Amino acid sequence: MERALMENELVYSGSFSCPGCGLTMAFRHVTKVLGKNTVVVTTAGCGSVVAGYYPTTTSKLPFFHCSFGTAAATAAGLKAGLDMMGKTKTHVLAWAGDGGTFDIGMQSLSGAAERNDDIIYVCYDNEAYMNTGIQRSGATMHAAWTTTSPVGKVQQGKKRSKKPLIRIIAAHGLEYAATASVAYPLDFVRKVKRAVDIKGPAFVHCIQPCTRGWRFDTSMSIQVARLAVESRFFPLYEIEWGHKFTINHPDTKVSKIPIEEYLKHQGRLSHIFKPEKNQVIIDVIQDHVDKEWNKLLELCTHSEL
Repeated sequence: MERALMENELVYSGSFSCPGCGLTMAFRHVTKVLGKNTVVVTTAGCGSVVAGYYPTTTSKLPFFHCSFGTAAATAAGLKAGLDMMGKTKTHVLAWAGDGGTFDIGMQSLSGAAERNDDIIYVCYDNEAYMNTGIQRSGATMHAAWTTTSPVGKVQQGKKRSKKPLIRIIAAHGLEYAATASVAYPLDFVRKVKRAVDIKGPAFVHCIQPCTRGWRFDTSMSIQVARLAVESRFFPLYEIEWGHKFTINHPDTKVSKIPIEEYLKHQGRLSHIFKPEKNQVIIDVIQDHVDKEWNKLLELCTHSEL
């Protein structure tokens, strides 16, 4: 796995991503594992823009740009065509953001999962429609500011918690689904490698903090991604066949850090701390995180029975 991070460089130096963006890092990790015999399908979104504007490109792999909600369907059709041509060893990667996965692309992804289409789907999750102006998505966390979940006298950011996407997709009975983070590259690479070995759909959900939408300094991308995991807001785990849960969390046996340590670095949540700390909202988020973690532990326990 370590060698995979050093070799197979399939992204040119320089990109159209914002300074500090984790998207290009995540894409490099994924493509290093998949190798040159890969085609990429991407929806409208940051992934599409970072790929480059015609006639330039950041990627050394062929890109197929599709409509916002059709990454999985386009990838499935492309894979079927390649198989008919005898190119059965070519990997097809569906590369889509949370807007194109949690929301607009959900029906396409669900269909591919139900049909058992042989694709690898990676969702780079920056928790909003960042490319079109930072609008809320089903992935946006509770209380976060976006342009469509404003902060004011009536509303204090998004009113709902993040959609439990990984469990929704795993419920289709996929052989393999997993969460990943750019802050833990070896874990990320191992999970993509596992996805490659699957005959059928494999799904990887990667948390990818956005410097502009989350409002933190560009030097803190990896730190914020790590805090998401260490606070258990975004735990790392795998689901096999829809029911076998395995935690890959680096600090499973030690005390987690308080959710406040994760929240306080994000300008999109500054209203929780200024002009004074809103402990009620922090406690609500902490309670949700704790309940989700305990639910995960219970699912892992049942998996072992």
